[in-house]
Amino acid sequence: MLDTLTISIQPTTASRLGELDPANIEFGKIFADHMFAVDYADGEWQAAQIVPYGDMAVSPANSALHYGQAIFEGMKAYKAPNGEIALFRPLDNWRRLNESAARMCMPEIPEELFMQGLSQLIRLDAGWVPSTAGSSLYIRPFMFATDGFIGVRPSDAYRFMIFTCPVGKYYNKPLRVRFENKYVRSAEGGAGYAKNAGNYGAAMYPTKLAQQQGYNQLIWTDASEHRYVEESGTMNAIFVIDGRVVTPALSSSILDGITRRSVLQLARDWGLTVEERKVSVLEIIEALKQGKLNEAFGVGTAATIAPIATIGYEGTDYELPQTTANAFSLRVGEALDAIRSGEAPDPHGWMVRV
Repeated sequence: MLDTLTISIQPTTASRLGELDPANIEFGKIFADHMFAVDYADGEWQAAQIVPYGDMAVSPANSALHYGQAIFEGMKAYKAPNGEIALFRPLDNWRRLNESAARMCMPEIPEELFMQGLSQLIRLDAGWVPSTAGSSLYIRPFMFATDGFIGVRPSDAYRFMIFTCPVGKYYNKPLRVRFENKYVRSAEGGAGYAKNAGNYGAAMYPTKLAQQQGYNQLIWTDASEHRYVEESGTMNAIFVIDGRVVTPALSSSILDGITRRSVLQLARDWGLTVEERKVSVLEIIEALKQGKLNEAFGVGTAATIAPIATIGYEGTDYELPQTTANAFSLRVGEALDAIRSGEAPDPHGWMVRV
């Protein structure tokens, strides 16, 4: 089937594009007109289609609802000043989606199916890609089990889908965070490196507790000792200590973030010292006390760069220095924006035109 991939397209007869206010886009609230869908059954991917965005029926015995076989990705499309639309590192998202699929006993998605479905969907909904500063088209590829069967085993059938939504900035001001020293996001040998739905559901309660204390997010620590930094909320964590760019090394409990990769690559391009290693909580607190922690920020697809203003530890809040015009987080964010919008060279070939 995939040697001659044909995608059936059913255009909407009632576009909702007129509802979009480009100057006031709330993240994740309004969805573009169409969605891509393809089912996996009898050991192979079936006919792919693009249909109007809308609800779908699932069995009450749907095994994803009961046993959590559900994975997703987050990526973005950007509009250049000349009107061209490009995707940021889509093949990296495809590879990571398949890593998640393998971890959750789900079928891999062929590259052509992923890229053709994605490209044709974006072209059809090109009008939904905003062009205002700080905005983009957020893209959500996801796959879930579709067996109507109550029994703990991998499903035989799955559905892979993609939908999109125009978005603005995820965070509008620097974050207040605290170290988490009780609850665990993921443990070594678990599924923390995979973007499976359960990782995020389990993180909501401790995050809610932190928010009730006046913080925006948590800095997750390791499951065994709570001594080492893992992630910041739903993002990777990066610190600038004495001019060095420091971030926790990847492991089975840390997501291999594509924005993280990009930030570290630019840091190396600029000749900065980059350290991917274990980062202890006490190292960060000592650097704060000694004035050596220049910056701390989260990186991820939704927020891109999310500066951290305050870090809480054992009941004490530590304030970070005010972000200056030459701060690494600011410069790298601007550099990524320029590459994505086509206003700067793309030496690593990250952008893929649609």
